[in-house]
Amino acid sequence: MTISWIFFTLMAAFMQAWRNAFQKQLSSTVDVWGVTLARFLFGFPIAFLYIEWLYHVKPVSAVVHFTPMYWVYILIAGVSQILATVLMVQLFKQKNFAIGVGLAKSEAILAAIIGVIFLSDHLSFLAWVGVLIGGYAVFLLSKGNQLAALSLKTLAIGVGSGLCFAITSLLVREASLELTNLPFLHRASWVLVSVIGFQCISMLLYLGLFSRKTLAAMWQRIGLTFKVSVCSFMASLGWFTAMSMVSVPIVKTLGQIEILFSLLISAYFFKEKLARAEHWGLALVVLAAILVIWA
Repeated sequence: MTISWIFFTLMAAFMQAWRNAFQKQLSSTVDVWGVTLARFLFGFPIAFLYIEWLYHVKPVSAVVHFTPMYWVYILIAGVSQILATVLMVQLFKQKNFAIGVGLAKSEAILAAIIGVIFLSDHLSFLAWVGVLIGGYAVFLLSKGNQLAALSLKTLAIGVGSGLCFAITSLLVREASLELTNLPFLHRASWVLVSVIGFQCISMLLYLGLFSRKTLAAMWQRIGLTFKVSVCSFMASLGWFTAMSMVSVPIVKTLGQIEILFSLLISAYFFKEKLARAEHWGLALVVLAAILVIWA
């Protein structure tokens, strides 16, 4: 199982790096609500196909039973992820957005604190060290040395986004734990299709009633929208499955390796050179990943 959660986390981080790159391209012609919907639009039917395939190759006799708390977790997680995405996109409009994005990546630290206080999670000392080092590394990579220039608005948006992402991740795990009679792969698949389904249907209804021009703009970039959806589905599949096996802070700290993938994409495709601080940040991300795996 140890190898499995590591594999799913690395897959999630890699696909999320590509999703962010495609999402950034899409945001040039589609508003924040359309960019957010793009994450779920094609992911919903793909999630259905995945769960059908999973039950075909790994059949289980147990019948899935959804508790009332399961749907409470799904609803809050779905809304939190939509809000987190909207806040993240808003960061790109801020003067010091790079620092704000770094604050949004405080998800692992916030998830650890919330999980320990409210959800009876437990982390070893080594795991806490890894989480804190990972948080500092992300902030260093986001040019945290420019903290003096940080505006209160950027601070609020960045931390708010990180908090919403942390709540989403924690409640996704709680929803998965409600399906006690299923293997972890099947639990994760049901949570995935439930969350994406709620997000896709609710946003389609909202935009269909109040902003059809956004749907028209997405149709004009249907190919890019599809790429965002596919990458987002693969990332969510990785996150949800890994978080069905181990605690959220551990998964999200290892998942910060996404920054390495993002910088490699930038360096390879956009020919951008890394600054010295980014080299130190990457080294600390790798160190944090080693610590949480060891823990």
